[in-house]
Amino acid sequence: MSLMNVFGVSHSALTAQTARLNVTAENLANAEVASGDPETAFKGRYPVFKSVLNQESDAVGMSVKFDGTVEDNRPARSSYEPGNPLADEDGFVYMSNVNTVQEMANMMQASRSYQTNVEMMNTAKQMLMRTLTIGQ
Repeated sequence: MSLMNVFGVSHSALTAQTARLNVTAENLANAEVASGDPETAFKGRYPVFKSVLNQESDAVGMSVKFDGTVEDNRPARSSYEPGNPLADEDGFVYMSNVNTVQEMANMMQASRSYQTNVEMMNTAKQMLMRTLTIGQ
């Protein structure tokens, strides 16, 4: 892999981690939203990525692509709150199935992956700049 391909790989990784952070932020924003029906309660979503192999002319490059989201199929959390206006006829209120601790861990991991890819791009840039100064 040439040094220039590093930028393409890092760019795709940055784009993927940005999408991951956006999905995680949406999950966290809806984690405590109440509903009167378990079917309408917010269901967490998780990003799906796929690896891509590009073969253009003589260059071979790899990247990662955000391929959408999948919905969490765990049941909604329920709590007995008969005084809540959203409660169903049995007095239950249904909350999202999002685990906030897990989402915070996902956000930290995505943030660190993003930071690592930025550092990798900076290192590749420095190496290219030093290569250009060899002939001086």
